[in-house]
Amino acid sequence: MRHLTGAFAGALVAGIVALAPIAAEAHGPTRQKVEITREINAPADKVWAAVSNFQDLSWVPGVAKVEGSGSEVGSKRTITLENGETLTETVDKLDAAKMMIMYRADADNVKFLPVTNYSSRLTVKANGSGSTVTWWGAFYRGYPNNDPPADLNDETALSAVTGLYNAGLDGLKKKLEGGS
Repeated sequence: MRHLTGAFAGALVAGIVALAPIAAEAHGPTRQKVEITREINAPADKVWAAVSNFQDLSWVPGVAKVEGSGSEVGSKRTITLENGETLTETVDKLDAAKMMIMYRADADNVKFLPVTNYSSRLTVKANGSGSTVTWWGAFYRGYPNNDPPADLNDETALSAVTGLYNAGLDGLKKKLEGGS
């Protein structure tokens, strides 16, 4: 193997250096994460019963109906919002002993939630006579390429998921503490 010398080697290095900024700008979106926790004044088993019922989202504002069956791994549900948009999700993991359920969106619908590759986890932990519920999600913004429009950028995705989790956990708290 011959060593590169002279003008050719210099041109090769200059070409690599010139392309480096393009490669750095072309990385695309970064995976976003949201984690929201709520204290609920209800026993952990009661909270877990509500959270682990994959077909009941009566505690999440804006949900018009849920269609599906089951709450075990592989179970599916189709959520219809009051505005008519739908999203189908599948249970990936359910651990009753750890009070943890993980699920994911089967396909993206940025009109339902302005994100892509969405997955989520809900956990319940006993906290004295009450419970601590944590809702965690990971996703990419709704527009997977560079220069996203404002309604599909990182900030919009984070805001939408944060809003969903806060409203959902507030609804769960209200339902389980006797507010509705």
